[in-house]
Amino acid sequence: MIPSINPPGDRTIGLLAYLYGPGKREEHVDPHLVASFDGMAPDPGRDPNSTLKALQQLLDQPVQALPEHARPAKHVWHTSVRTAPGDRTLSDEEWAEVARRIVAATGIDPGEGQPGCRWAAVRHADDHIHIVATLVCEDGTRPDDFRSGKRAQAEARLIEKELGLHQVAPGDGTAAQRPTSAERHKADRQGRERTAREELRETVRRVVAGATDDDEFFDRLAAGLLVKKRVAPSGDLLGYKVALPDDRNKDGEPVYYPGARLAPDLSLPRIRERWSMDQPEPPPARPMAPAAARRRAAAALSDAVLVVHHGEDAVAAAHITAAGEILDALAKTSAAHTRHQLREAAWAFERATRSHIRAARGHDQALRQAARELVHGGPALGRGEDGATTAMAIDMLFFLITAAAHWHTRKGHAQQAEAAHRAAEHLRVAYQVTAGQPLAVLHQRGRNLTRSLLERHAAAVRAAMPELAEQVLAEPGWPSLAATLADAEAAGHTSADLLADVAGRRELSTAESISDVLLWRVWRMANLPADPYPEYVADAARKRDAAVPRTAEALGVSTANGPVRRR
Repeated sequence: MIPSINPPGDRTIGLLAYLYGPGKREEHVDPHLVASFDGMAPDPGRDPNSTLKALQQLLDQPVQALPEHARPAKHVWHTSVRTAPGDRTLSDEEWAEVARRIVAATGIDPGEGQPGCRWAAVRHADDHIHIVATLVCEDGTRPDDFRSGKRAQAEARLIEKELGLHQVAPGDGTAAQRPTSAERHKADRQGRERTAREELRETVRRVVAGATDDDEFFDRLAAGLLVKKRVAPSGDLLGYKVALPDDRNKDGEPVYYPGARLAPDLSLPRIRERWSMDQPEPPPARPMAPAAARRRAAAALSDAVLVVHHGEDAVAAAHITAAGEILDALAKTSAAHTRHQLREAAWAFERATRSHIRAARGHDQALRQAARELVHGGPALGRGEDGATTAMAIDMLFFLITAAAHWHTRKGHAQQAEAAHRAAEHLRVAYQVTAGQPLAVLHQRGRNLTRSLLERHAAAVRAAMPELAEQVLAEPGWPSLAATLADAEAAGHTSADLLADVAGRRELSTAESISDVLLWRVWRMANLPADPYPEYVADAARKRDAAVPRTAEALGVSTANGPVRRR
Protein backbone atom coordinates (compact mmCIF):
# COMPACT_ATOMS: atom_id res chain seq x y z
CA MET A 1 0.00 0.00 0.00
CA ILE A 2 1.58 3.25 -1.17
CA PRO A 3 0.52 6.65 0.24
CA SER A 4 1.69 9.41 -2.08
CA ILE A 5 1.47 12.91 -0.65
CA ASN A 6 1.33 15.68 -3.24
CA PRO A 7 2.62 19.25 -2.90
CA PRO A 8 0.05 21.58 -1.26
CA GLY A 9 -2.43 23.32 -3.56
CA ASP A 10 -4.59 26.45 -3.42
CA ARG A 11 -7.94 25.42 -5.02
CA THR A 12 -10.07 22.89 -3.19
CA ILE A 13 -12.82 23.10 -5.80
CA GLY A 14 -10.42 22.32 -8.65
CA LEU A 15 -9.14 19.17 -6.98
CA LEU A 16 -12.67 18.00 -6.12
CA ALA A 17 -13.76 18.58 -9.71
CA TYR A 18 -10.97 16.31 -10.91
CA LEU A 19 -11.66 13.59 -8.34
CA TYR A 20 -15.39 13.51 -9.06
CA GLY A 21 -14.94 14.00 -12.80
CA PRO A 22 -14.45 11.34 -15.48
CA GLY A 23 -10.65 11.55 -15.43
CA LYS A 24 -8.45 12.46 -18.34
CA ARG A 25 -9.21 9.19 -20.13
CA GLU A 26 -12.60 8.31 -18.63
CA GLU A 27 -10.78 6.16 -16.06
CA HIS A 28 -12.78 7.38 -13.03
CA VAL A 29 -15.65 5.01 -12.23
CA ASP A 30 -18.44 5.73 -9.71
CA PRO A 31 -16.70 8.56 -7.78
CA HIS A 32 -18.07 8.66 -4.23
CA LEU A 33 -17.20 9.54 -0.66
CA VAL A 34 -16.05 6.71 1.63
CA ALA A 35 -15.22 8.79 4.74
CA SER A 36 -14.94 12.34 6.01
CA PHE A 37 -13.90 14.29 9.11
CA ASP A 38 -17.36 14.10 10.68
CA GLY A 39 -18.94 11.25 8.71
CA MET A 40 -21.66 13.61 7.43
CA ALA A 41 -20.05 15.48 4.55
CA PRO A 42 -22.16 15.83 1.37
CA ASP A 43 -21.34 13.34 -1.39
CA PRO A 44 -21.76 14.87 -4.88
CA GLY A 45 -21.11 11.46 -6.40
CA ARG A 46 -24.11 9.59 -5.05
CA ASP A 47 -26.38 12.25 -3.54
CA PRO A 48 -28.19 14.16 -6.31
CA ASN A 49 -28.93 16.98 -3.86
CA SER A 50 -25.24 17.55 -3.06
CA THR A 51 -22.82 19.65 -5.08
CA LEU A 52 -19.08 20.04 -5.36
CA LYS A 53 -19.46 23.63 -4.19
CA ALA A 54 -21.19 22.51 -0.99
CA LEU A 55 -18.39 20.04 -0.19
CA GLN A 56 -15.74 22.63 -0.99
CA GLN A 57 -17.32 25.23 1.25
CA LEU A 58 -17.60 22.75 4.12
CA LEU A 59 -13.92 21.80 3.87
CA ASP A 60 -12.72 25.39 3.43
CA GLN A 61 -14.79 26.88 6.28
CA PRO A 62 -11.94 26.99 8.88
CA VAL A 63 -9.71 28.64 6.26
CA GLN A 64 -12.30 31.26 5.37
CA ALA A 65 -12.88 32.00 9.06
CA LEU A 66 -9.36 33.40 9.35
CA PRO A 67 -8.52 36.99 8.41
CA GLU A 68 -7.44 37.08 4.80
CA HIS A 69 -3.84 37.94 5.67
CA ALA A 70 -3.61 34.90 7.99
CA ARG A 71 -4.82 32.30 5.50
CA PRO A 72 -2.12 29.95 4.14
CA ALA A 73 -1.40 30.51 0.47
CA LYS A 74 -1.30 26.76 -0.16
CA HIS A 75 -4.00 25.33 2.05
CA VAL A 76 -5.05 22.13 0.21
CA TRP A 77 -3.50 18.85 1.39
CA HIS A 78 -3.89 15.87 -0.94
CA THR A 79 -2.70 12.27 -0.83
CA SER A 80 -3.58 9.14 -2.76
CA VAL A 81 -3.38 5.72 -1.13
CA ARG A 82 -3.01 2.80 -3.52
CA THR A 83 -2.89 -0.97 -3.05
CA ALA A 84 -0.29 -3.07 -4.85
CA PRO A 85 -1.04 -4.94 -8.08
CA GLY A 86 -2.39 -8.36 -7.15
CA ASP A 87 -3.92 -7.22 -3.85
CA ARG A 88 -7.56 -8.00 -3.23
CA THR A 89 -10.16 -5.27 -3.74
CA LEU A 90 -10.93 -3.51 -0.47
CA SER A 91 -14.51 -2.63 0.49
CA ASP A 92 -15.64 0.97 1.04
CA GLU A 93 -15.67 0.28 4.79
CA GLU A 94 -12.06 -0.91 4.70
CA TRP A 95 -11.00 2.11 2.66
CA ALA A 96 -12.81 4.37 5.15
CA GLU A 97 -10.76 2.88 7.98
CA VAL A 98 -7.57 3.28 5.94
CA ALA A 99 -8.40 6.97 5.40
CA ARG A 100 -9.06 7.58 9.10
CA ARG A 101 -5.77 5.96 10.08
CA ILE A 102 -3.76 7.88 7.49
CA VAL A 103 -5.10 11.30 8.52
CA ALA A 104 -4.52 10.42 12.18
CA ALA A 105 -0.96 9.22 11.57
CA THR A 106 -0.01 12.27 9.48
CA GLY A 107 -1.34 14.80 12.01
CA ILE A 108 -4.11 16.04 9.71
CA ASP A 109 -6.78 14.78 12.09
CA PRO A 110 -5.01 13.18 15.07
CA GLY A 111 -8.17 12.52 17.09
CA GLU A 112 -8.21 11.90 20.88
CA GLY A 113 -9.57 15.38 21.52
CA GLN A 114 -6.83 17.18 19.60
CA PRO A 115 -7.81 19.83 17.02
CA GLY A 116 -7.90 18.47 13.48
CA CYS A 117 -8.45 19.58 9.91
CA ARG A 118 -11.50 18.93 7.78
CA TRP A 119 -11.01 16.18 5.23
CA ALA A 120 -12.84 13.89 2.83
CA ALA A 121 -11.81 10.57 1.19
CA VAL A 122 -12.99 9.96 -2.39
CA ARG A 123 -12.92 6.63 -4.22
CA HIS A 124 -13.18 6.45 -8.01
CA ALA A 125 -11.31 3.17 -8.68
CA ASP A 126 -10.98 -0.28 -7.14
CA ASP A 127 -7.36 0.07 -6.10
CA HIS A 128 -7.02 3.52 -4.51
CA ILE A 129 -8.58 6.47 -2.73
CA HIS A 130 -7.77 10.19 -2.57
CA ILE A 131 -7.83 12.15 0.67
CA VAL A 132 -8.42 15.91 0.48
CA ALA A 133 -7.93 18.15 3.52
CA THR A 134 -7.63 21.86 4.23
CA LEU A 135 -4.60 22.83 6.30
CA VAL A 136 -6.31 24.86 9.03
CA CYS A 137 -7.65 23.14 12.15
CA GLU A 138 -11.07 23.86 13.64
CA ASP A 139 -9.49 26.18 16.20
CA GLY A 140 -7.63 28.17 13.51
CA THR A 141 -4.19 26.64 14.14
CA ARG A 142 -2.02 24.79 11.64
CA PRO A 143 -1.80 20.98 11.93
CA ASP A 144 1.37 19.21 12.96
CA ASP A 145 1.95 17.52 9.61
CA PHE A 146 5.77 17.61 9.70
CA ARG A 147 7.22 14.60 7.81
CA SER A 148 3.70 13.49 7.02
CA GLY A 149 4.98 11.34 4.15
CA LYS A 150 7.15 9.17 6.40
CA ARG A 151 4.39 8.93 8.98
CA ALA A 152 1.91 7.83 6.31
CA GLN A 153 4.34 5.20 5.05
CA ALA A 154 4.86 3.79 8.55
CA GLU A 155 1.10 3.53 9.11
CA ALA A 156 0.66 1.89 5.69
CA ARG A 157 3.10 -0.87 6.70
CA LEU A 158 0.90 -1.67 9.71
CA ILE A 159 -2.30 -1.57 7.62
CA GLU A 160 -0.83 -3.96 5.04
CA LYS A 161 -0.04 -6.52 7.68
CA GLU A 162 -3.46 -6.27 9.35
CA LEU A 163 -5.41 -6.49 6.08
CA GLY A 164 -3.29 -9.25 4.57
CA LEU A 165 -2.02 -7.10 1.68
CA HIS A 166 1.32 -7.13 -0.09
CA GLN A 167 3.88 -5.77 2.37
CA VAL A 168 6.01 -3.06 0.83
CA ALA A 169 9.61 -2.96 2.03
CA PRO A 170 10.19 0.07 4.28
CA GLY A 171 12.33 2.80 2.76
CA ASP A 172 15.20 4.86 4.14
CA GLY A 173 14.81 8.11 2.21
CA THR A 174 17.37 7.26 -0.48
CA ALA A 175 14.90 6.21 -3.20
CA ALA A 176 14.49 8.26 -6.35
CA GLN A 177 11.45 10.53 -6.50
CA ARG A 178 8.43 8.69 -7.87
CA PRO A 179 6.66 10.15 -10.92
CA THR A 180 3.62 12.25 -10.12
CA SER A 181 0.17 11.17 -11.24
CA ALA A 182 0.24 13.97 -13.84
CA GLU A 183 3.50 12.57 -15.25
CA ARG A 184 2.02 9.07 -15.39
CA HIS A 185 -1.11 10.28 -17.18
CA LYS A 186 1.03 12.20 -19.66
CA ALA A 187 3.10 9.09 -20.38
CA ASP A 188 -0.10 7.12 -20.98
CA ARG A 189 -1.38 9.75 -23.40
CA GLN A 190 1.91 9.74 -25.28
CA GLY A 191 2.09 5.94 -25.38
CA ARG A 192 5.30 5.83 -23.34
CA GLU A 193 6.20 2.71 -21.36
CA ARG A 194 7.76 4.94 -18.69
CA THR A 195 7.38 8.56 -17.70
CA ALA A 196 9.80 11.19 -18.99
CA ARG A 197 11.40 11.37 -15.52
CA GLU A 198 12.02 7.61 -15.54
CA GLU A 199 13.35 7.55 -19.10
CA LEU A 200 15.73 10.37 -18.28
CA ARG A 201 16.92 8.64 -15.11
CA GLU A 202 17.69 5.46 -17.06
CA THR A 203 19.46 7.37 -19.84
CA VAL A 204 21.61 9.45 -17.49
CA ARG A 205 22.63 6.35 -15.54
CA ARG A 206 23.81 4.70 -18.74
CA VAL A 207 25.73 7.84 -19.69
CA VAL A 208 27.45 7.88 -16.29
CA ALA A 209 28.62 4.26 -16.71
CA GLY A 210 32.37 4.41 -17.22
CA ALA A 211 32.53 8.18 -17.77
CA THR A 212 35.73 9.78 -16.47
CA ASP A 213 35.19 13.55 -16.55
CA ASP A 214 32.73 16.38 -17.19
CA ASP A 215 33.53 16.64 -20.89
CA GLU A 216 32.87 12.97 -21.62
CA PHE A 217 29.72 12.99 -19.49
CA PHE A 218 28.18 16.01 -21.22
CA ASP A 219 29.24 14.86 -24.68
CA ARG A 220 27.39 11.57 -24.12
CA LEU A 221 24.36 13.36 -22.68
CA ALA A 222 24.09 15.67 -25.67
CA ALA A 223 24.05 12.67 -28.03
CA GLY A 224 20.43 11.90 -27.14
CA LEU A 225 19.06 14.52 -24.74
CA LEU A 226 18.56 18.27 -24.50
CA VAL A 227 21.00 19.61 -21.91
CA LYS A 228 21.20 22.86 -19.95
CA LYS A 229 24.22 23.61 -17.75
CA ARG A 230 24.06 25.75 -14.61
CA VAL A 231 27.14 27.95 -14.48
CA ALA A 232 28.29 30.21 -11.61
CA PRO A 233 29.36 33.84 -12.28
CA SER A 234 32.92 32.60 -11.84
CA GLY A 235 32.45 30.23 -14.76
CA ASP A 236 32.39 27.11 -12.59
CA LEU A 237 29.92 24.43 -13.63
CA LEU A 238 27.41 23.85 -10.82
CA GLY A 239 24.78 21.51 -12.23
CA TYR A 240 22.71 20.45 -15.19
CA LYS A 241 19.20 19.79 -16.43
CA VAL A 242 18.07 17.35 -19.11
CA ALA A 243 14.95 16.89 -21.22
CA LEU A 244 13.68 14.43 -23.78
CA PRO A 245 13.57 16.09 -27.22
CA ASP A 246 9.91 15.14 -27.71
CA ASP A 247 8.64 15.87 -24.17
CA ARG A 248 7.02 19.33 -24.26
CA ASN A 249 4.72 21.36 -22.05
CA LYS A 250 1.50 23.03 -23.21
CA ASP A 251 3.51 25.94 -24.62
CA GLY A 252 5.66 23.61 -26.72
CA GLU A 253 8.75 24.08 -24.55
CA PRO A 254 10.99 21.16 -23.43
CA VAL A 255 10.35 19.89 -19.89
CA TYR A 256 13.70 19.90 -18.07
CA TYR A 257 14.57 17.90 -14.94
CA PRO A 258 17.61 18.66 -12.74
CA GLY A 259 19.86 15.65 -12.20
CA ALA A 260 19.15 15.62 -8.45
CA ARG A 261 15.41 15.35 -9.18
CA LEU A 262 16.01 12.21 -11.23
CA ALA A 263 17.82 10.42 -8.40
CA PRO A 264 19.85 11.54 -5.37
CA ASP A 265 23.09 10.19 -6.86
CA LEU A 266 22.64 11.86 -10.26
CA SER A 267 23.37 15.42 -9.13
CA LEU A 268 26.58 16.73 -10.70
CA PRO A 269 28.56 16.76 -7.41
CA ARG A 270 27.58 13.13 -6.68
CA ILE A 271 28.42 12.04 -10.22
CA ARG A 272 31.81 13.73 -10.00
CA GLU A 273 32.58 11.68 -6.89
CA ARG A 274 32.65 8.59 -9.12
CA TRP A 275 35.62 9.76 -11.16
CA SER A 276 37.31 11.92 -8.53
CA MET A 277 39.54 8.99 -7.49
CA ASP A 278 39.76 7.31 -10.91
CA GLN A 279 43.08 6.73 -12.62
CA PRO A 280 41.79 5.48 -15.96
CA GLU A 281 44.09 3.39 -18.09
CA PRO A 282 45.33 5.14 -21.25
CA PRO A 283 43.03 4.39 -24.19
CA PRO A 284 44.27 1.58 -26.44
CA ALA A 285 45.28 2.23 -30.03
CA ARG A 286 41.94 0.77 -31.06
CA PRO A 287 38.85 -0.01 -28.98
CA MET A 288 38.85 -3.28 -27.08
CA ALA A 289 36.77 -5.99 -28.75
CA PRO A 290 33.43 -6.70 -27.05
CA ALA A 291 34.53 -10.23 -26.06
CA ALA A 292 37.77 -8.97 -24.49
CA ALA A 293 35.86 -6.27 -22.59
CA ARG A 294 33.49 -8.91 -21.23
CA ARG A 295 36.40 -11.09 -20.08
CA ARG A 296 37.87 -8.14 -18.19
CA ALA A 297 34.50 -7.31 -16.69
CA ALA A 298 34.02 -10.90 -15.52
CA ALA A 299 37.42 -10.83 -13.81
CA ALA A 300 36.62 -7.56 -12.03
CA LEU A 301 33.19 -8.83 -10.99
CA SER A 302 34.66 -12.06 -9.62
CA ASP A 303 37.09 -10.12 -7.41
CA ALA A 304 34.31 -7.77 -6.28
CA VAL A 305 32.20 -10.63 -4.89
CA LEU A 306 34.78 -11.22 -2.17
CA VAL A 307 34.94 -7.50 -1.38
CA VAL A 308 31.16 -7.27 -0.90
CA HIS A 309 31.19 -10.39 1.27
CA HIS A 310 34.16 -9.43 3.46
CA GLY A 311 35.12 -5.78 2.84
CA GLU A 312 34.43 -2.67 4.89
CA ASP A 313 30.98 -1.19 4.46
CA ALA A 314 32.04 1.94 2.54
CA VAL A 315 34.19 -0.14 0.17
CA ALA A 316 31.40 -2.67 -0.35
CA ALA A 317 28.97 0.18 -1.09
CA ALA A 318 31.34 1.52 -3.76
CA HIS A 319 31.55 -1.89 -5.43
CA ILE A 320 27.77 -2.27 -5.40
CA THR A 321 27.34 1.12 -7.07
CA ALA A 322 29.98 0.29 -9.66
CA ALA A 323 28.27 -3.05 -10.33
CA GLY A 324 25.28 -0.98 -11.39
CA GLU A 325 27.50 0.75 -13.96
CA ILE A 326 28.60 -2.58 -15.42
CA LEU A 327 24.98 -3.69 -15.60
CA ASP A 328 24.03 -0.44 -17.35
CA ALA A 329 26.92 -0.93 -19.80
CA LEU A 330 25.94 -4.55 -20.53
CA ALA A 331 22.32 -3.53 -21.08
CA LYS A 332 23.49 -0.93 -23.58
CA THR A 333 25.90 -3.14 -25.55
CA SER A 334 24.52 -6.70 -25.48
CA ALA A 335 22.66 -8.47 -28.27
CA ALA A 336 18.97 -7.81 -28.80
CA HIS A 337 17.75 -11.14 -27.43
CA THR A 338 19.19 -10.39 -23.97
CA ARG A 339 18.84 -6.62 -23.94
CA HIS A 340 15.31 -6.51 -22.48
CA GLN A 341 16.14 -8.65 -19.44
CA LEU A 342 19.40 -6.80 -18.84
CA ARG A 343 17.61 -3.48 -19.08
CA GLU A 344 14.98 -4.65 -16.58
CA ALA A 345 17.74 -5.90 -14.28
CA ALA A 346 19.50 -2.52 -14.46
CA TRP A 347 16.20 -0.72 -13.84
CA ALA A 348 15.57 -2.82 -10.71
CA PHE A 349 19.14 -2.71 -9.41
CA GLU A 350 19.49 1.07 -9.49
CA ARG A 351 17.50 1.18 -6.22
CA ALA A 352 20.10 -1.15 -4.67
CA THR A 353 22.98 1.19 -5.51
CA ARG A 354 21.94 3.84 -2.95
CA SER A 355 21.87 3.70 0.83
CA HIS A 356 22.96 5.87 3.74
CA ILE A 357 26.35 4.14 3.70
CA ARG A 358 28.45 6.51 1.61
CA ALA A 359 30.63 4.77 -0.96
CA ALA A 360 34.41 5.07 -0.59
CA ARG A 361 35.41 6.01 -4.11
CA GLY A 362 38.65 4.77 -5.67
CA HIS A 363 38.30 1.20 -4.44
CA ASP A 364 35.83 0.53 -7.26
CA GLN A 365 38.21 1.59 -10.04
CA ALA A 366 38.52 -1.89 -11.58
CA LEU A 367 34.75 -2.16 -11.98
CA ARG A 368 34.40 1.36 -13.36
CA GLN A 369 37.23 0.72 -15.83
CA ALA A 370 35.47 -2.48 -16.89
CA ALA A 371 32.24 -0.53 -17.47
CA ARG A 372 34.18 1.98 -19.56
CA GLU A 373 35.69 -0.79 -21.69
CA LEU A 374 32.27 -2.34 -22.24
CA VAL A 375 30.87 0.97 -23.47
CA HIS A 376 33.84 1.72 -25.73
CA GLY A 377 33.98 -1.88 -26.98
CA GLY A 378 30.57 -1.34 -28.56
CA PRO A 379 27.75 -3.78 -29.31
CA ALA A 380 28.38 -7.51 -28.96
CA LEU A 381 26.98 -10.26 -31.13
CA GLY A 382 24.80 -12.94 -29.61
CA ARG A 383 26.94 -15.85 -30.80
CA GLY A 384 30.48 -17.18 -30.82
CA GLU A 385 32.95 -15.62 -28.43
CA ASP A 386 30.77 -12.52 -27.93
CA GLY A 387 27.88 -14.72 -26.79
CA ALA A 388 29.99 -16.93 -24.55
CA THR A 389 31.78 -14.01 -22.87
CA THR A 390 28.43 -12.23 -22.37
CA ALA A 391 27.10 -15.34 -20.61
CA MET A 392 30.23 -15.46 -18.45
CA ALA A 393 29.91 -11.78 -17.51
CA ILE A 394 26.22 -12.19 -16.66
CA ASP A 395 27.06 -15.24 -14.55
CA MET A 396 29.64 -13.29 -12.53
CA LEU A 397 27.31 -10.30 -12.28
CA PHE A 398 24.55 -12.57 -10.97
CA PHE A 399 26.78 -13.66 -8.07
CA LEU A 400 27.86 -10.10 -7.28
CA ILE A 401 24.28 -8.83 -7.23
CA THR A 402 23.22 -11.79 -5.08
CA ALA A 403 26.05 -10.89 -2.70
CA ALA A 404 24.78 -7.29 -2.73
CA ALA A 405 21.29 -8.51 -1.79
CA HIS A 406 22.72 -10.40 1.19
CA TRP A 407 24.81 -7.37 2.19
CA HIS A 408 21.77 -5.09 2.14
CA THR A 409 19.77 -7.64 4.14
CA ARG A 410 22.45 -7.72 6.83
CA LYS A 411 22.37 -3.91 6.99
CA GLY A 412 18.57 -3.78 7.26
CA HIS A 413 18.15 -2.10 3.84
CA ALA A 414 14.85 -3.75 2.93
CA GLN A 415 14.07 -1.91 -0.30
CA GLN A 416 17.61 -2.28 -1.60
CA ALA A 417 17.71 -6.01 -0.83
CA GLU A 418 14.37 -6.52 -2.56
CA ALA A 419 15.59 -4.58 -5.61
CA ALA A 420 18.77 -6.65 -5.82
CA HIS A 421 16.77 -9.88 -5.68
CA ARG A 422 14.53 -8.62 -8.51
CA ALA A 423 17.58 -7.74 -10.58
CA ALA A 424 19.06 -11.21 -9.95
CA GLU A 425 15.89 -12.84 -11.28
CA HIS A 426 16.14 -10.85 -14.51
CA LEU A 427 19.82 -11.80 -14.78
CA ARG A 428 18.89 -15.45 -14.30
CA VAL A 429 16.61 -15.26 -17.35
CA ALA A 430 19.22 -13.32 -19.36
CA TYR A 431 21.80 -15.98 -18.52
CA GLN A 432 19.55 -18.82 -19.68
CA VAL A 433 18.98 -17.08 -23.01
CA THR A 434 22.64 -16.13 -23.53
CA ALA A 435 24.30 -19.32 -22.31
CA GLY A 436 22.07 -21.73 -24.23
CA GLN A 437 24.10 -21.91 -27.44
CA PRO A 438 27.65 -22.13 -25.98
CA LEU A 439 26.56 -24.62 -23.31
CA ALA A 440 24.85 -26.83 -25.88
CA VAL A 441 28.06 -26.87 -27.94
CA LEU A 442 30.20 -27.71 -24.91
CA HIS A 443 27.72 -30.33 -23.72
CA GLN A 444 27.93 -32.20 -27.03
CA ARG A 445 31.71 -31.99 -27.11
CA GLY A 446 31.93 -33.24 -23.55
CA ARG A 447 29.81 -36.27 -24.37
CA ASN A 448 32.27 -37.16 -27.14
CA LEU A 449 35.37 -37.13 -24.93
CA THR A 450 37.12 -40.45 -24.38
CA ARG A 451 36.41 -42.39 -21.20
CA SER A 452 40.01 -42.04 -20.01
CA LEU A 453 39.90 -38.26 -20.42
CA LEU A 454 36.58 -38.00 -18.57
CA GLU A 455 37.92 -40.14 -15.72
CA ARG A 456 41.03 -37.99 -15.41
CA HIS A 457 38.98 -34.79 -15.15
CA ALA A 458 36.58 -36.45 -12.70
CA ALA A 459 39.56 -37.36 -10.52
CA ALA A 460 40.69 -33.73 -10.65
CA VAL A 461 37.24 -32.61 -9.46
CA ARG A 462 37.33 -35.11 -6.57
CA ALA A 463 40.78 -33.92 -5.53
CA ALA A 464 39.92 -30.20 -5.70
CA MET A 465 36.53 -30.33 -3.94
CA PRO A 466 35.91 -33.68 -2.25
CA GLU A 467 32.71 -32.58 -0.48
CA LEU A 468 31.00 -31.38 -3.67
CA ALA A 469 32.56 -33.66 -6.27
CA GLU A 470 29.75 -36.21 -6.55
CA GLN A 471 27.17 -33.41 -6.89
CA VAL A 472 29.20 -31.81 -9.68
CA LEU A 473 29.67 -35.12 -11.51
CA ALA A 474 25.92 -35.83 -11.32
CA GLU A 475 24.85 -32.43 -12.68
CA PRO A 476 23.65 -32.09 -16.29
CA GLY A 477 26.45 -29.59 -16.80
CA TRP A 478 29.27 -32.02 -16.08
CA PRO A 479 29.95 -32.84 -19.78
CA SER A 480 30.26 -29.10 -20.53
CA LEU A 481 32.70 -28.65 -17.65
CA ALA A 482 34.70 -31.70 -18.79
CA ALA A 483 34.97 -30.25 -22.31
CA THR A 484 36.21 -26.96 -20.86
CA LEU A 485 38.81 -28.75 -18.72
CA ALA A 486 39.98 -30.64 -21.82
CA ASP A 487 40.39 -27.32 -23.67
CA ALA A 488 42.30 -25.87 -20.72
CA GLU A 489 44.70 -28.83 -20.66
CA ALA A 490 45.19 -28.51 -24.41
CA ALA A 491 46.16 -24.88 -23.82
CA GLY A 492 48.84 -25.96 -21.32
CA HIS A 493 47.01 -25.73 -18.00
CA THR A 494 46.50 -28.42 -15.35
CA SER A 495 42.90 -29.30 -14.50
CA ALA A 496 43.58 -29.94 -10.83
CA ASP A 497 45.35 -26.61 -10.33
CA LEU A 498 42.65 -24.63 -12.14
CA LEU A 499 39.85 -26.32 -10.20
CA ALA A 500 41.58 -25.77 -6.87
CA ASP A 501 42.00 -22.09 -7.70
CA VAL A 502 38.45 -21.39 -8.88
CA ALA A 503 36.86 -23.51 -6.14
CA GLY A 504 38.57 -21.41 -3.49
CA ARG A 505 37.25 -18.11 -4.83
CA ARG A 506 33.70 -18.44 -3.46
CA GLU A 507 31.52 -20.73 -1.43
CA LEU A 508 29.94 -23.07 -3.98
CA SER A 509 27.43 -25.19 -2.10
CA THR A 510 24.63 -22.62 -2.57
CA ALA A 511 25.08 -22.36 -6.35
CA GLU A 512 22.20 -23.76 -8.37
CA SER A 513 24.62 -25.30 -10.86
CA ILE A 514 28.13 -25.70 -9.49
CA SER A 515 29.38 -27.02 -12.82
CA ASP A 516 28.28 -23.78 -14.52
CA VAL A 517 30.18 -21.67 -12.00
CA LEU A 518 33.31 -23.77 -12.39
CA LEU A 519 33.00 -23.85 -16.17
CA TRP A 520 32.99 -20.09 -16.67
CA ARG A 521 35.76 -19.52 -14.15
CA VAL A 522 37.99 -22.17 -15.72
CA TRP A 523 37.20 -20.79 -19.17
CA ARG A 524 38.10 -17.26 -18.10
CA MET A 525 41.22 -18.10 -16.07
CA ALA A 526 42.59 -20.32 -18.84
CA ASN A 527 41.77 -17.55 -21.34
CA LEU A 528 40.15 -20.04 -23.68
CA PRO A 529 38.86 -18.83 -27.04
CA ALA A 530 35.29 -19.61 -28.01
CA ASP A 531 35.44 -18.67 -31.68
CA PRO A 532 36.61 -19.81 -34.12
CA TYR A 533 36.39 -23.41 -32.95
CA PRO A 534 37.96 -25.20 -35.95
CA GLU A 535 41.47 -23.72 -35.70
CA TYR A 536 41.55 -23.96 -31.94
CA VAL A 537 40.33 -27.54 -31.79
CA ALA A 538 42.73 -28.65 -34.52
CA ASP A 539 45.65 -27.06 -32.68
CA ALA A 540 44.55 -28.58 -29.38
CA ALA A 541 44.31 -32.04 -30.95
CA ARG A 542 47.88 -31.80 -32.19
CA LYS A 543 49.16 -30.72 -28.76
CA ARG A 544 47.19 -33.31 -26.81
CA ASP A 545 45.91 -36.69 -27.68
CA ALA A 546 42.41 -35.53 -26.73
CA ALA A 547 39.52 -36.85 -28.74
CA VAL A 548 37.74 -33.59 -29.52
CA PRO A 549 35.82 -34.20 -32.80
CA ARG A 550 35.66 -31.63 -35.55
CA THR A 551 31.91 -31.91 -35.87
CA ALA A 552 29.26 -29.31 -36.58
CA GLU A 553 29.08 -28.78 -32.83
CA ALA A 554 32.83 -28.07 -32.72
CA LEU A 555 32.33 -25.43 -35.37
CA GLY A 556 30.08 -23.54 -33.01
CA VAL A 557 26.81 -24.45 -34.76
CA SER A 558 23.79 -24.57 -32.48
CA THR A 559 22.30 -28.04 -32.19
CA ALA A 560 19.18 -29.58 -30.76
CA ASN A 561 21.29 -32.13 -28.89
CA GLY A 562 22.39 -31.29 -25.38
CA PRO A 563 19.57 -29.64 -23.49
CA VAL A 564 19.75 -25.99 -22.52
CA ARG A 565 19.66 -26.12 -18.78
CA ARG A 566 18.04 -23.78 -16.32
CA ARG A 567 20.34 -22.29 -13.72
